[in-house]
This record gives sequence, structure tokens and C-alpha cells, in this order.
Amino acid sequence: MDPGDPAGDPAGEPAAGDTAGDPAGGECVPMGRDPLLFLQTLQTLWSTRELGQLREEAQRGFAALEDPLAALLDMLDGSQGWRGKGPSLEAWVARELKRCLQAQPCPGPARGSPGLKQLQARAVKLLAESPPGLVEPLVSIFQLQDTDRSPLLAHVHRLHQEGKFKEAIVLGTKLRLQADLDVEKMCIPLLLQDKADLVERYVDGFPDLQRRLLALMDSWCQPGFDIRVVARRYPQTTSRLERLSPRALARQVLRLLERHGLDPALCPNVVTQQRLAALRYLCYKRLVERSVPRESWAEHVQGLVGQDQGLQEQLLQLLASHDDAALVAQCALDLLLPEERLPASVAAELRQLRIQERTAEAPLENGKDDYYQLPISREHLHFLASWEDLARHQEELLQPGRVVGVDLEWRPSFGAGGRPRASLMQVAVEGRVFLLDLPRLSSPAGGQAPQAFSRLVSRLLADPSITKLGYGIAGDLRSLGASCPALAQAEKQLQGSVDLLQVHRQVTRDPGRACHHTSPRFPRTSPALPTNPHPRSSQHTPLGLKALASELTSGQMRAAHRPAPGVDGAAGPRGLSLLVRQVLGKPLDKMQQLSNWDRRPLGEGQLVYAAADAYCLLEVYWALCREPARFHLSGDLARSLRLGRGERAGAGELPPLQKASASPQQVPAGEDAAPEVPARAFRVVCDSMLQGLAWRLRCLGIDVLVLATGEDHRRAAEVARREGRIILTSGLPYHKLRAQVGAGRCLSVDCSLKARQQATAVIRHFNVRVTHSDIFSRCQACNCHQYLKVSKDVMKQLVWLSGHPEGPSGTGDEAAQIEDEGETGSAPEEAPGGCAYDPSCRWLEEEDLQSRVPATLGNGTRLQLSGVPAGVLRRPGLRHFYCCTGCGKVFWEGSHLGRVAENFREVLEGVPGSREPSRAPSPAGSPS
Repeated sequence: MDPGDPAGDPAGEPAAGDTAGDPAGGECVPMGRDPLLFLQTLQTLWSTRELGQLREEAQRGFAALEDPLAALLDMLDGSQGWRGKGPSLEAWVARELKRCLQAQPCPGPARGSPGLKQLQARAVKLLAESPPGLVEPLVSIFQLQDTDRSPLLAHVHRLHQEGKFKEAIVLGTKLRLQADLDVEKMCIPLLLQDKADLVERYVDGFPDLQRRLLALMDSWCQPGFDIRVVARRYPQTTSRLERLSPRALARQVLRLLERHGLDPALCPNVVTQQRLAALRYLCYKRLVERSVPRESWAEHVQGLVGQDQGLQEQLLQLLASHDDAALVAQCALDLLLPEERLPASVAAELRQLRIQERTAEAPLENGKDDYYQLPISREHLHFLASWEDLARHQEELLQPGRVVGVDLEWRPSFGAGGRPRASLMQVAVEGRVFLLDLPRLSSPAGGQAPQAFSRLVSRLLADPSITKLGYGIAGDLRSLGASCPALAQAEKQLQGSVDLLQVHRQVTRDPGRACHHTSPRFPRTSPALPTNPHPRSSQHTPLGLKALASELTSGQMRAAHRPAPGVDGAAGPRGLSLLVRQVLGKPLDKMQQLSNWDRRPLGEGQLVYAAADAYCLLEVYWALCREPARFHLSGDLARSLRLGRGERAGAGELPPLQKASASPQQVPAGEDAAPEVPARAFRVVCDSMLQGLAWRLRCLGIDVLVLATGEDHRRAAEVARREGRIILTSGLPYHKLRAQVGAGRCLSVDCSLKARQQATAVIRHFNVRVTHSDIFSRCQACNCHQYLKVSKDVMKQLVWLSGHPEGPSGTGDEAAQIEDEGETGSAPEEAPGGCAYDPSCRWLEEEDLQSRVPATLGNGTRLQLSGVPAGVLRRPGLRHFYCCTGCGKVFWEGSHLGRVAENFREVLEGVPGSREPSRAPSPAGSPS
């Protein structure tokens, strides 16, 4: 809010209902043409804070004034209120007059007339004491930008001499006086005070001033420069020299170069500083970490050093500081360095290499087995470089409900500002990785390819049913937008993503876990390169590699576009590589990280590296989903990461990293709750590892199919699609199956829970409504929901005819004792809620039997009569039996119904939560 607006005054605005006039409430005082009387009248309303009436009175007063412009100056000359801090009536009047003149110009002095010049001269004098809220309306009302610039410049210089540097540069910017002011004089005090934003606005639109400003800032980055010498010239400023280290200045210079599109050659000190830092970094990567291939390292170093004698000398000193003469000699051979410039030991090794032509790469300390290995074969890596390639794989890339890993690679651009242009986009799906050739697919000369590519990527990013995995995915998408203008809004299109960088930060917060320090990771590509932070000692002195390792560890080589959550020691894995090691046991092999990704064709090592970089995202995600507690992740955290940008979980979809809980919770009410599903309408298919869960869900009347042991899990997806079932699975098949059936149609069940807990969690998750009438409405053995009711007398006859007149023995008698202990001769009791078992089914008729011996139904199903205990047949209170028409299993009333009702009391509809358990009659299956 403008400081001159009464609405911004802490005292509040004028109260509604008050009227203009004297404080006693009489009629309005006639204003006449006296500006001070006009101001006094407005002051009465200003004090009451009635803005609407204040504006009406001001408009009437402006109309009554003979010369509003002169009257405004008279008011300012005759008043002191506007000279203080805070909102003032005078500043508000000036802004209101400006608004009225813009809406309805009134006759006044002509442009360039003596009358206007006199008014402008008076206005310029007032600017010396004007607060910021009064400067702009005065400039506009009196057209000061068109007046004689001499008094305006004199006023700016006076402000500068008085130490009002901010006021001087702001006024100079508003009056567009930059071309007549000294840019160094105006900007240096503001830079010392860390007010670079005002400086940038001051030079905006003036290319020559931008170049002079950059040259000034670059001069502060030259070796040996002491910024404190400059600061002493401005003792009245509160300098913030800690913000003016060469490294901080270099970042500002590179940003301004990019913003204004200027030639980096304007800033030779910064460019040299960045190249030297890049050279140190590359030597560390090659000689200490040994994590850059020879060819890539030599190419980068030659590009950095070129013909620069100073950098060549620094390179020689860096190589000489390393102890491994053989490795240094190999580097010297790759770079064609002159032998006479090398230490004697290195020169001897170099001669030996030339004689023996022993140019093989020095073996790495760790073999491939020490790193994460891509789990898919080379034939499943697809390089897409044309419109035809995209069309061929589009359906697979855009399949709803799947999880994909997304990553980008680009050529390192050491010493250059701006965001790197991506060269390769990797999209990993279960079992495959697609490598998209960005230079070819985004080139205007590519025919249909650029449009097809941008359309495919936009659809992939915008589909919330496709879970996109990334590590710092926002930065990757910004680089993608810089490489492909049609995807400039890619970051805003993103829906349904999980940034594993954010997950990693949660993983590393636990102080009890090893390898969770807070040092930065090395950059994946273009780093924010190190510089000397000490103003007095910024000469380009050689830095030994051992000291460099310490410097890099302390934060000098931070990747500006992808910060790291932690590292494992000075030379340990960082960023995604560290996360992969923490979750999967082995880090990523980063040997190809700094290779030339613009080269075509890409090398075999580059292709495998790029594919692994994307595919590991899938495997990390799956592992975190299986065991979130192991990595200190909560369901709430996972949900917040998954549902960023205002997304909502679909009905029945479990948020990523969240699994069925061991302590079931209520389904949340409101918009996030899944719609209620009757138990008999809920249909699922389970894998063979969930037999116990399937049995308990069938007890509750839910239609459950179970895969046979060893049956392919793809069968579950086929059944689910054909019959509209939900997939319940455990372990790794979840991710593959979820991708085939879509969001909300597949649930990963925690196998560490007991079957009853699993069943409760499934019911909660899908909001299944279970009633007493659903219990045992379906056969637990075969899933059939059709029974035939059989009287006790008929059952006795069938059992006798089957050759078991005494009922089952052994296991059967034992089961009868378990089921009916203490109940022989007793009348049935009621189940909780007053319900007894009475399924809706018809009586067994004679025509339903194909034969009596053995008892076989018309559909060929043989009744399992051997499982009916003799004691049950003699029970006085038992009246009926129930036969499953699908498998022939026989059921009768026992205690099982009461136990099931009690076990699932929390999810049964209409059961009081405080009711004590009771033994109740229930159908109990035969022991067979």
C-alpha cells in the first residue's frame, strides 16, 4: 500500500457515517479558493478516516480551485505534515489530484510555457524533502521528466552528497536521468549496501550502462582487489562486505550477463575465475575421485585452458601436486603437454608410456560390481530420434496409471552462465527405458518431430494418473524448457509427480542413520564453481588437490540447479547416487556424468549410464513403497509429496509410499473419502501370497478370486480388466500391475500384518460397507455365493447313505469338539446385534440331486459329507445345514459367526462399539 494512502495509516480509515464540516457537526465550511482552507477541511475528514467522503470533498475542492497545480504547491509550502515519516494528507491529495487530472484533464499552463516552468521550478525544490510517496505524483503532475534537466540533476546530486544514496538513485530512475548521471557514482554505494535490485532497475533499458556496470563489478573480481578500499570512500554507508566476495560477485555478474544477453568477454576476470575453478574441479574428479573417463576429461580441460597461458600454468601446477606420477603422466599424454614443463618423475613416466604405448585407462579401485547395475538388458533401451520413433512408442509412454522415471542429461558448460540446454531425456517404465534425442526432436528442421515431441511430453507431464518420478525434477523441467521453447511451461504442466530429492531430505533428517551429513554433493553437470572467498587474497595461486578436496567438501562445488541433501564423506556418493546406495545398497556409477552429451552417436557407456540414471528412480520408489518405516517416512509425508500443486487422490487410490496400516483408521469423511461400496458388490483378485486375506474377505461376503501358486501375475491384471476387479497384491508385482490397470485399481498389502488386520485395512481403504447379512453369504473355500438349505433329517440320511453313520473320526471329531465344546444340547444364541445366520437360499429338493450315493448335485458337485461331525447331527437345537453348490462344502450353525462378528466389529455396520463379545450361533465349515 502506498505510504500516503490513509488506508495504510495504523490509525485506520475514516469511520463510515461521519460528515464533512467542523468538529461540532455543523454545515460544511465554505472552501472558497483558499488552498490552506481546503486542506484544513480535508484534514477534518482525514482524521475521521472516511475515505469515500474524503474523496468526494477533494474532487469538489479541486473543481473550486482556480489553479489546482499552484494550489497543491501552496499546500505543500504551507504545511509540515508531509515532511515526516508515514502517511500524510498532503501526499494523498497529490495522488488524488494526479488521478483526477488523468481522468479529466483541466485547462492549465501549456507545455513549455513560462507559467509551467515556474511551477516546475517550485516542484523541483520540494523534491529535495519529498518522501517516496510524494515524488511520483509530483513528477507526473508537473511533467518534470520534460523540464530542464539541470535542476533535476542538481537535486539528485544534492541527495547523493547528503548520503541519501537510495533516494538519489530512485529519483534518478523515476525521472529517467540515467544517461546524465555517472553510473559508477550512483551504483557503488548501493552495491556496498547489498541493494543490487535497485541498481538493476537503474540500468534497465540502458545497454551502455549495463555494460559499464558489469565492467565495474568484474573489476572487483580481479586478483588482489580489496573491496574495503572502495568502502572507505563511503563512510556514511552500512556496507555488507561479506556479500561482496569474488564468488558472490561472480554469481551476480553471470546472472546479469544472462539476463541482459551480453557478451561474457565484457567480464574477463569473472570468466577466468570460473574457468580456473572448473579446472580445479576436473582435476579433482580425474586425479582424486577418478570418476571421469580419460576422453571426456581431456576434452573438457582442453576446452577450458585453450591458449590461456595463466590457465596452462595452473594446470601444470595442479598436475604436479598429485602423487601418482603414472596417472599424471597419462593425463599429460592425453593433453599433449610439453615434457620439459613436467616434474622429473612424471616426465620419466611419460617417456615410458610413449615407448611402450601403454595408454590404457588406469584401473578403477572399485569394479562394476560395486555400483548399481541396470536390471534390464540392452535390447530394452530404445533411442528415439524421429517422429516415427515417437509414434511407435507413444501408447506405451502414455499408458494411464503407470509409474515412470524422468531424467535429463546435458553437456557441462563450465564457466558459462545460464541454464544448460538438455541433450537427452530419459523416460523409464517397468522393464524399459526410452532415450529421447532432444537436439533432433526439438529442432525446427525435424519436420513433424518437434510438434509431436512437445505434445507427447506435455501429455505425459499433465496426466495425473501417471506418476512421474524425478530427483530435482523442477530443475530438470526448467532445463527442458530452455532447450525446447514449446515446453517452456513444462514445470507448470506437471501433475502427479514424486520428487525423490524431497523424499531424500526426509530420509537424511534422522540423526541416527549413518552417512547423513550436510555437505553438498558434486554437480551433475554445470556447477557453481568455487572461488576464493577472501577479498584480500584472491590471486590465482595454485591449490593442491588435497587442499582442494577439503575446499570442495566444505561447499565450494555446489550444484546451483540441484542442491544435495547430504554426502557420505569427502569422496563418497552424493545426491541421487547416495540415495540409491542408502535404499538399494550400491551407489550409481557416475563415470559418464561429465561426458559430452551433445556428441552423436552416444557411446555405449553413455547409453547405459543414462538408462540407469532414470531406471534407478523406479527401483528406489518401489523399495520406499515396500518399507517406508525403514527409511523414516510417514504416510502423511508421502501424501503431501505426491499431491503437490493442489492435486487430489483419486477415489480408492492409495497415496505413494503409503500402505495398509497395522492399526486401521477410519476412512476420512469429506471430499477425500472413497464412495461407499456394498460388500457384495466389491470384487477383488488376490495373488497366491494372500490366501489368509482372501479367506477372511470371503467370510465378509466379498467376491474374491485367488491366483494359483506359480500363476503369472499378469493373469491378475487380465481378470481385473475383464471383470472390473480390484487387485490386492504384495511385493514388487504391485508396480507392474498398477501400471496395467490404472490408478485406484491396485493396492499393495503389507504382508507383515495378520490376515485380519489386512482385511480391516482393505475395507477401510475402499470404504466397503459390511453388514451382518454379508457374513458367510459366500463360501470361504470356493467363493461361490449360492447355497442349498438342507434339513437335519435329510442330512442324516445323506450322511448314513454315504457310509459315515457315526460321523467323521480323527480330525473331524477334534474339529467337532472345538466347534461345539460345551454347546451340545444347548439352544442357539444370538449374534451381536440380535442377528442370526439365515442366508437367502432355497431348500434342497429331490430333483437337485443327481445321485444320493455318493450325494451329488445336478451340476456334478459332490457334497463333502465326510466333514460333518456326528455330534453336530445329534445337537437338539440345530435345525438346518447349508451346502455350497460350487464345491459341496457343508456348513452349519456354530460359534464361528460370533467370532467373525467380534473380530470385525469396527467395520460392521450397526454394531455398537462398546458391546461386549458374546458367543453366538454361526455356520462353521467342516474340517475337510
